[in-house]
Amino acid sequence: MQGQQVTFEIGQRYIGAGASEGRYAVHQVPGNALGAYLDGAKIEVFCNAQDAAGDTMNDGEIIIHGNSGDATGYAMRGGSIYIEKDAGYRCGIHMKEYESKVPQIVIGGRCGSFLGEYQAGGIILVLGIGWEDRCPVGNFCGTGMHGGRIYLRTTHLPLDLPEQVVVKQASAQDLEQLRPLIEKYCACFGGEVEALLSSHYYVLTPNTKNPYKQLYVNN
Repeated sequence: MQGQQVTFEIGQRYIGAGASEGRYAVHQVPGNALGAYLDGAKIEVFCNAQDAAGDTMNDGEIIIHGNSGDATGYAMRGGSIYIEKDAGYRCGIHMKEYESKVPQIVIGGRCGSFLGEYQAGGIILVLGIGWEDRCPVGNFCGTGMHGGRIYLRTTHLPLDLPEQVVVKQASAQDLEQLRPLIEKYCACFGGEVEALLSSHYYVLTPNTKNPYKQLYVNN
């Protein structure tokens, strides 16, 4: 299946698992672990995706024209995931980066609780489209976070952010770093790049002085 387009018409687990080349087009809801260990191929889902899409993904691209389930991008190490609408719980848990490999998750709608739990690297962007009047993430956002960044397009911060997370308003430099992600999102799903960029964003980063102090020990 390498080097050619493969089209799936029935849902099944592990579609594209470990694939390093080719394009996979999925037209019915796939099973869990879509693109697990993906290593360079492109997967495009023209409907919703189930749990653990992009699990331990190393490189490549997953585009989901709909919602994704829980644990999207679990332990993701590289590549990009673009979700048109909402994502479930524990999206981006244990994401990590190394040198030039910086994983990226872009969520068009809202995300459930535990977004970026134990995040060690990479970028998560929640655009909150359709959720402008309320917080676009669930509870416990960034719990255990010790690397990477979470960007939230909103004026409504979560009320229960952990103390080891630092929050600030996104700078002009931050927005320029987000531009290619937003441009790609709009190219995939539609939308106005400049309108999204002109919105208010918060950026969440770990408190590097002592990120686990409040969770585990008083040292």
